[in-house]
Amino acid sequence: MKTIFLVVLNIINGLTIYSMKKRFSVLVTRRLHRSALEELEKKCNVHLHSGEIPIAKKNLINKIKDMEGLICHPYDIVDEEVISNAENLKVISTFSVGYDHIDIKIAKSRKIKIGYTPEVLTNATAELTIGLILDILRRISEGDRIIRNKKWNQIFGAYDYTGTEISGKIIGIIGMGRIGREVAKKANGLGMKVIYHNRKSVSKRLERMLKAKYVSENVLYKNSDIISLHVPYNKNTHHLMNSKIFKKMKKTSFLINTSRGKIVNEKHLVTALKTKQIQGVGMDVYEVEPIKKDSPLLKLENVVLAPHVGSSTKETRQKMSDITAKNLILGLEGKRLLYSV
Repeated sequence: MKTIFLVVLNIINGLTIYSMKKRFSVLVTRRLHRSALEELEKKCNVHLHSGEIPIAKKNLINKIKDMEGLICHPYDIVDEEVISNAENLKVISTFSVGYDHIDIKIAKSRKIKIGYTPEVLTNATAELTIGLILDILRRISEGDRIIRNKKWNQIFGAYDYTGTEISGKIIGIIGMGRIGREVAKKANGLGMKVIYHNRKSVSKRLERMLKAKYVSENVLYKNSDIISLHVPYNKNTHHLMNSKIFKKMKKTSFLINTSRGKIVNEKHLVTALKTKQIQGVGMDVYEVEPIKKDSPLLKLENVVLAPHVGSSTKETRQKMSDITAKNLILGLEGKRLLYSV
């Protein structure tokens, strides 16, 4: 009996040690969907930040010191200083498709795995892109403001308050990745003609499927009625849209940005809108977020502004939460991430 007892005790001790080894210390900078947190809590000691959003850098540095995993968001700056103070960090999992807020070079030099959520938000962001196009061309938000401000005093005449039809217009898509392709599909359904520019053209088969024609940047700028941005932010795309480009665009054209704010030079954009170099803009992202209260964009009528909600649907946010948690767990267990940078 004594021998059996010792064997059982050793097994229990072994399981306890194994279990302890499998629990990882992780920092989550903002609450995820409940299902994702439950998955994390099965294998991790979760330290959930509940204070000011985004977490202050000094606070992030203090909290991350002993962590093995980090779940962050696009507004959390995970730079060299933060990473250098996280001696045990093995995995960074970001709740986003973009990862320009993470110092990728430093992280990889430390052999830290980086996970992100690329495919799941494609449809939601493409839907918002189409929504902004419909809104700015048909002046929906502008009309809403007229009514709410009690300025709709008489029935509009045949030529008063006219918008622009979407059908038959040329949409120029810059960046034919997942989201750009989905926008092309939806644009086809609305009767738009699709041209695009990318680092390289997609396959002829895909072009036929998307009814899209590859053109140079200059041809796209000069011929598009609507230009929609779907490129990542990096040194090559910083202020891609500037005064030089706005001058090339049609005076009747519209710009749509659901990618990254710093791709557009907002100062130059405001000038282009005021001087009617372009007709209007629909934006979901900005150079500084939240947008400054004194931003001149707020005073312009030919602008539709959304508060960075491209992926903000109930369905997408739950999927993003689950993928973000799964990426972190897989990385901590030494396995391949679902989506790795």
